[in-house]
Amino acid sequence: MTSEWGEKSTADLMSAYVSKEAGFGVPKEGWRICLAHVFKEKRKPFQAKDVSLSNLWEHIGLGIRYLRWWYKKTQVEKKAPFIDMFHALPLRQIYGAPLGGIGGGTITRGWRGEFCRWQLNPGMYHYKTVIADQFTVCLRRGGQTVYQQVLSVEHPSTLQGWNWGYCGEYAFYHALYPRAWTVYHLPGQNVTLTCRQISPVIPHDYKDSSLPVAVFVWDIENKNDYALEVSIMFTMVNGSGHKDDSSGGHWNEPFHLEKEGKALSGVLLHHCTAVNPYTLCISAREQPDRKVSHQTAFSPSGTCSGLWSDLMTDGRLDSPSGSSPPTQKGEKVAAALAVGCSVPAHGHNDVEFCLAWDMPLITFGSRERKHVRRYTRYFGSKGEASPSLSHYALTHYKEWERRIEEWQSPILQDSSLPSWYKSALFNELYFVADGGTVWTELAEDADVSGGVRSEDGGLPAQPDVIKEYGRFAYLEGQEYRMYNTYDVHFYASFALIMLWPKLALSVQYDIAGSVVQQDLTERLHLMSGRYSPVKTKNVVPHDIGDPDDEPWHRLNAYLIHDTAGWKDLNLKFVLQVYRDFHITQDNQYLKDMWPICQAVMESEIKFDLDGDGLIENSGYADQTYDGWTVTGPSAYCGGLWLASLCVMCKMARLVDTERTYQHYKDILDRGSAAFDKLLWNGKYYNYDSSGRYHSNSVMSDQCAGHWFLKASACGEEDYQANVFKSKQKIQSTLKSIFDLNVMAFAGGQMGAVNGMRPEGVPDRSSVQSDEVWIGVVYGLAATMIHEGMREEGMHTAEGCYRTVWERLGMAFQTPEAYCEKNIYRSLAYMRPLSIWAMQLALNMTQKDQAPTTGDSDEVGT
Repeated sequence: MTSEWGEKSTADLMSAYVSKEAGFGVPKEGWRICLAHVFKEKRKPFQAKDVSLSNLWEHIGLGIRYLRWWYKKTQVEKKAPFIDMFHALPLRQIYGAPLGGIGGGTITRGWRGEFCRWQLNPGMYHYKTVIADQFTVCLRRGGQTVYQQVLSVEHPSTLQGWNWGYCGEYAFYHALYPRAWTVYHLPGQNVTLTCRQISPVIPHDYKDSSLPVAVFVWDIENKNDYALEVSIMFTMVNGSGHKDDSSGGHWNEPFHLEKEGKALSGVLLHHCTAVNPYTLCISAREQPDRKVSHQTAFSPSGTCSGLWSDLMTDGRLDSPSGSSPPTQKGEKVAAALAVGCSVPAHGHNDVEFCLAWDMPLITFGSRERKHVRRYTRYFGSKGEASPSLSHYALTHYKEWERRIEEWQSPILQDSSLPSWYKSALFNELYFVADGGTVWTELAEDADVSGGVRSEDGGLPAQPDVIKEYGRFAYLEGQEYRMYNTYDVHFYASFALIMLWPKLALSVQYDIAGSVVQQDLTERLHLMSGRYSPVKTKNVVPHDIGDPDDEPWHRLNAYLIHDTAGWKDLNLKFVLQVYRDFHITQDNQYLKDMWPICQAVMESEIKFDLDGDGLIENSGYADQTYDGWTVTGPSAYCGGLWLASLCVMCKMARLVDTERTYQHYKDILDRGSAAFDKLLWNGKYYNYDSSGRYHSNSVMSDQCAGHWFLKASACGEEDYQANVFKSKQKIQSTLKSIFDLNVMAFAGGQMGAVNGMRPEGVPDRSSVQSDEVWIGVVYGLAATMIHEGMREEGMHTAEGCYRTVWERLGMAFQTPEAYCEKNIYRSLAYMRPLSIWAMQLALNMTQKDQAPTTGDSDEVGT
């Protein structure tokens, strides 16, 4: 990949922009796109018809059983399937940075300005553009309105009384999550507007980061020789475009709040559904030089010319007092808020808005239990918090921005890092908030220990970290609706442990408690067609449940395979425990996790069928690559196993159990010899040892165990040399992957394909071996950086970023996978958060290269 190719890819996004205006305070780094841009490539989601004939036979049984299960789930139970293979999300190349903090729900605003993706009900997404949710500008001079325009490029069939069709060639969008900017040059007016949106997503902050709010700051630049009166109007429908918007009973009311000498006013939109009711709130600060006005209620149907004329008359709205009557069934209601100010000739001014939403108490799909969101600890759970939330946001957002800039600036100002990486690193972080994320308080009667107390080798019923910092869950993907999918969290967890380590530990305590639980209910697993228990004791669960059921209470929504037989889940728990301890140095955490680690390793050892110290895969897809069969000792699971033995030795020494250390050291020595004998081929480790035609394929993820050892600062002086024998073998493996999986695939411009044959063609032996998994690629790139192959690592990761964000139009919905042509799979996926492993690798290698100064070992940013 040449630098010219990358620069052209970036430049294409802005090629339609005709203005020279750069906007007010827009940073250099980030993802930037002209509002008139059209993506040339249109991809389709993976469907059953995309399974090749060679792979079709082994999936026929799965297909039949899934169809029966899907029919029962959707037509009889009237529930949404955790994966809907018949209704994959079509690609909409429209999304921008989501609004809101972590765990209180999100509203996504598209890069053209539309409000278009909603996750207010926990974990359940609604993809609907609400056309009446808009910003409108009104320019007045000498008491006359000279220009009034909806800041939208759309031409909707409704609201015909408004002036639509803003020319997108005069505007661009710029995202650097958790902030984004939209710059509008107003043709013929010599005025430029810059809308900056701020969400409180702040590392190491466990209060403000939980708030369901966003602030919009509109900077207005007047380059005329005369002053202007400028008003910005914010309109919002009471709802999300869902069918319950017209279910009746919703109502709006204006409000005024003064606190600590600062006042604001706005409109509350009470959305009174039977399940999970909420209040939306649009508001603005009241200041001597700002004119705030409102329209409590208007119908977002028809022409809506009355509201338009109201604003045009004097740049203000009528501001009636009193609440609106509840809506009738079939009726929708919206509200409007306008803020006006004077802008001097060749001068600047700004106006501020806040959007908040308050859904303090939530139930999941089963409706069995109520959960209290995290932010209620600070703002109450009565459903009356919207005004206080808005006041807090409008009086604290400048401090949020200061802290965001303090966090991001060292990376943004590092000239050794390419621009694409800076954009990818921060923008991929969107999923922490917009992954169907929930962050709740621990109920007073909750017991996360699984029933095994500390004195019996278990956990405290209420670990301190969960009591203080709450429970956290995010989806495997917006289409793959399972919370805390653990084989995928293994990759994504780097973002949490580096930026919100208390949440990472909270997840680990929840998983540890679930290890000792069992659910002996027999159910049909769709791939094998066999019945087996939902959850087996002393194994790590696949996930903690479906938001359409009862997460934390009923585990393992995933039922394609019986994951009690998976080879990677237990090992990924052990590796994360030690990595997290290394980063946090939390001795109590290590002490609490140690007996759980021993229990899962005891369960894992049964997969060593011949006693040579190395586990065997079982001839089906028994790991995170759940469509890629693996038999016998394998590079991926064997490497994870040996790495887990390494860290078990490390932890045994730390908790003073020499006998246990010797136990794991003996297995490690024997397993390492077997691993090398059975899988090393002189250049890399074979995919598996089955002897089948694809067993010598080059797997891009074969160094995952080594990656975690490096991320945990395990060096050759520890046990790493016993696992992978020598640095030369690891570097030979990484070079083989780079030469074949990266450079021999798609011209070296699309990242690393999962499997590549030694002759340089993709492995098509399964439905997943010829895919690129973006999150795996970022982890591979991190491994390369750890091993001194920084240029290769950056090149590998760049291919994924360019493909997803610049070529395919998948911004803020990075998928799990794409193929070289035509197909993608599972939009908005958890695993790409692994890009933060690249930052950890960069931090660690820079520290290794720097002279010793005695500074603290700071791995977060």
